[in-house]
Amino acid sequence: MREFDAIVLGAGPAGEVASGRLAEAGLEVALVEEELVGGECSFYACMPSKALLRPAEVLGEARRVPGAAQAVDGGLDVTAVLRRRDEVIHGLSDEAMLPWLQQRGITLVRGHGRLDGERRVRVGDEVLAARRAVVVATGSVAALPPLEGLEGAEPWTNRAGTTADAAPESLIVLGGGPVGCELAQAWRSLGSEVTLVELGERLLAGEEPFASEQVAAAMRERGIGLRLGARPRRVERRDGRAALVLADEEREAEQILVAAGRRPRTDDLGLETVGLKPGGWVEVDERLRVPGRDWLYAIGDVNHRALLTHAGKYQARIACDVILGRELAASADVAGPPRVTFTDPEVAAVGYTLAQARERGIEAQAVDAETAGSAGDSFYGRGTAGTSRLVIDTRRERLVGASFVGYRTAELLHAATVAIAGEVPLERLRHAIPAFPTRNEVWLRLLEAYGL
Repeated sequence: MREFDAIVLGAGPAGEVASGRLAEAGLEVALVEEELVGGECSFYACMPSKALLRPAEVLGEARRVPGAAQAVDGGLDVTAVLRRRDEVIHGLSDEAMLPWLQQRGITLVRGHGRLDGERRVRVGDEVLAARRAVVVATGSVAALPPLEGLEGAEPWTNRAGTTADAAPESLIVLGGGPVGCELAQAWRSLGSEVTLVELGERLLAGEEPFASEQVAAAMRERGIGLRLGARPRRVERRDGRAALVLADEEREAEQILVAAGRRPRTDDLGLETVGLKPGGWVEVDERLRVPGRDWLYAIGDVNHRALLTHAGKYQARIACDVILGRELAASADVAGPPRVTFTDPEVAAVGYTLAQARERGIEAQAVDAETAGSAGDSFYGRGTAGTSRLVIDTRRERLVGASFVGYRTAELLHAATVAIAGEVPLERLRHAIPAFPTRNEVWLRLLEAYGL
């Protein structure tokens, strides 16, 4: 049996941050991983999907700029795009990640880790013991909805959908959330005929209605077929093709991609050895500890607080500080953490939508402005559509939400995140002067719309 101060189960972004932070504080740390150090985000989600989306974004922007537009000749080089994607994910090798661990003295244990009673983790035939803490950061995997024939049809999930070595001739995307929307646009830009099927009445159901409408309009403009409010019945494989049978029609394509949510990686985690039920999300308190077990922490997707890479990294920092004896609590990851859907137009949001704020009893008012309504947009995102919104708690005169739809709006988001997290009074925000000519002048337009 080997002993460590802390054992981290899972080497995705949350696990990496946790192991690094604890090791840098002088603790002896073991990091257990059965697949790739770097996790889902680095190899099968955030990074490869952005590599697939970026070329079309750059090409579109070049075509909007007089002078540059005249230099654009032809379309995307699909082979080069996929080659660059492979560079971003290091050919599905984690060798480049290992020096970071070695420099911090972190012991990497390869294999499937399971809890084996209090403060113990079993990896194969070996048992590791933790003097202080065990941190579960095993993440989530794509969930397959209970649709007849779906599993047997061997659908793509985000993994194949971000790492495929060729663009399919045609693709059905099942699910209109961020993953479905991003991959629908990515593969359409690489030449696939794409149909997106969503059970709900709109895309991106967790965002403002105008975001859904503007992304849907852009999808249709690019030739992506949308079936909203669909009622899937079953999936069949016919002569190597996938057929999705709906209540009122049938769609067929070379491949079907499922982007219909996530489930936790806890089926074979040994939760039963510490009195917890396997297979579900791991409940934690505000310090990311499992209730009644002061040595056991769960961070990232596995605790279901916010299925976002940056939320998991935030949780890792809080949990590590608690392990190191500091009195901290996580809060910024539950009330609408910052989030970006990297479609074109981009959807960047933080905090509540107007409807969400009112559902929580907040006296909320929204103010809107055209995202591309500033001088800065003469140079960046010229002629693009989009709406920006602030959601204001009128009783407290504080921001409780912000949404920006348009070209590269992710770069507008952090100011809103700081304002919400810092509970900055609107009277102070009016003195935050946006530089001219930048796209940040949208903030000035929004505050003016509120009467400041």
